[in-house]
Amino acid sequence: MANRTRKDHIITIEDPIEFVHQSQGCIVNHREVGSHTETFSTALRGALREDPDIILVGELRDLETISLAVEAASTGHLVFGTLHTSSAWKTVDRAIEVFPSSEQPLIRSTLADGLRAVVAQVLFKRIDKKGRCVALEILIANSAVRNLIREGKTHQIPSMIQTGKKYGMVLLDDSIMDLYKKGMISPDEAYAKANEKSRFRPLLTAPPVDFTEV
Repeated sequence: MANRTRKDHIITIEDPIEFVHQSQGCIVNHREVGSHTETFSTALRGALREDPDIILVGELRDLETISLAVEAASTGHLVFGTLHTSSAWKTVDRAIEVFPSSEQPLIRSTLADGLRAVVAQVLFKRIDKKGRCVALEILIANSAVRNLIREGKTHQIPSMIQTGKKYGMVLLDDSIMDLYKKGMISPDEAYAKANEKSRFRPLLTAPPVDFTEV
């Protein structure tokens, strides 16, 4: 979308390059870890010297890469990145927890200022036809969410998502339940991938034993 509608400089850093985007409205430069650069952090540090407007980081793997990405976002760049987590609020936690405890108050503040949104996705095998479908959790960083991040109260973000539907926020479990009600996924897979499993237990014909309640 940005490539078609904006006049910007886009740099992507991936391992490997998954999609090659031809320059349209934007100038698009691809960097592949292993071929063009040694690490994500090295590529990101170099990218910041090339005056980019938009940066895509294929994976935020380590402290240095996350630190550089947050720094880039705080200086006016539009930064997209991926983390392997199971929900939006855990993504925020993961980005903070890689830093030493002494640095976490500063990174919480910087991340709160620069964050715009977090989208978590989980893929499901469809039962209505061949293929897969996706359940999404969407967190929009409004002022209330930013305050929770600054104050280290990220565990309250799910409740904020629940009450923030008017801003476009969606809980992952709500998205999963919607797919189930549409007959697109099985109750067993819905239960297996849900965060609040007690909500999905009544859907199962033979619920597994919950050892936390034994």
